Amino acid sequence: LFSVGGNKLTDEMQDLIESDLAEASSDPVDQATSLSRIDRSDAYVAHASSVIAPRDLRGVTVVLDCANGAMSDVAPRAFAALGATVIAINDEPTGRNINEGCGAAHPEALSEAVRLHSADLGLAFDGDGDRVIAVDHVGNVVDGDQTIALFALDMDSRGELDQRSVVVTVMTNAGFHSAMRDAGITVHTTPVGDRHVLVAMESTSSVLGGEQSGHIILRRHATTGDGLLAGVLLVDLVRRNNTPLERLAVEAMIPLPQHLINVKVNAVVHDVAHVCADDVARAEQSLGGVGRVLLRASGTEPLIRVMVEAATDDDARQIASDLADAVAKRLGGSR
Repeated sequence: LFSVGGNKLTDEMQDLIESDLAEASSDPVDQATSLSRIDRSDAYVAHASSVIAPRDLRGVTVVLDCANGAMSDVAPRAFAALGATVIAINDEPTGRNINEGCGAAHPEALSEAVRLHSADLGLAFDGDGDRVIAVDHVGNVVDGDQTIALFALDMDSRGELDQRSVVVTVMTNAGFHSAMRDAGITVHTTPVGDRHVLVAMESTSSVLGGEQSGHIILRRHATTGDGLLAGVLLVDLVRRNNTPLERLAVEAMIPLPQHLINVKVNAVVHDVAHVCADDVARAEQSLGGVGRVLLRASGTEPLIRVMVEAATDDDARQIASDLADAVAKRLGGSR
């Protein structure tokens, strides 16, 4: 749900609306009313195609994983309008196959398709189109952290990064913070959730923010995450630099190995970091001074998310696994 200004409604406002709906009469109406459909897809495609004007994307081959969702029609049309050669996959929504083993949460199919078609890069959207994850020409996944880093450095070099600041969440990789620090860019950190990111962007007058998951907010163009706009701007960035995404991503930031495990729990745990403080302390000691540990309760599911960053991938996986086992045992949960 969005307000008049195009911003997501606050949790409090959504709760109020839900309360009003629950109390509303469900009696049949005396007289049927006619409904009409307003199709704004043409206008949306035109807008998405205009954000890089007067440039275009001729000569670029891009694979689009549309997640059998909202981007299935508009994303291929927008990139085709810009002159790109488009290969679309997972673009046949049935109403039941949305996000099913595809899209931003499952970029493996995109990686394979990019290699198969020798494409320059690929973009994977999620079902409702507010997230995008990229894949370079050799099939490496470029996540939201890396994409935001690319945008931040590019916008800063062109004088377009207002306040020289960017907003991210607690899940953002330590490598991002290091890269921004080296570039002299201020990083503001929020709890997980694009709504939190937008609030912080507004309060700090930042024009760029987002999440590792691929929510990217570019306030010069939109008031919320928009996978298509971010995707068009990312491909334009690659094209302008005349450099493969693989190289640009590595130059933008070097991610610290990160591993995430979800622990299922039966009851809500409000202060999981405090409850599991001893387990966290042991995990932090195992890091040897490199990396970090983060425990947080999911805001939408009965899960505790265990995240560990470490010097090596093996260390991150092992420490995360040990900590997840300890959390599950302490809280009576399971992995």
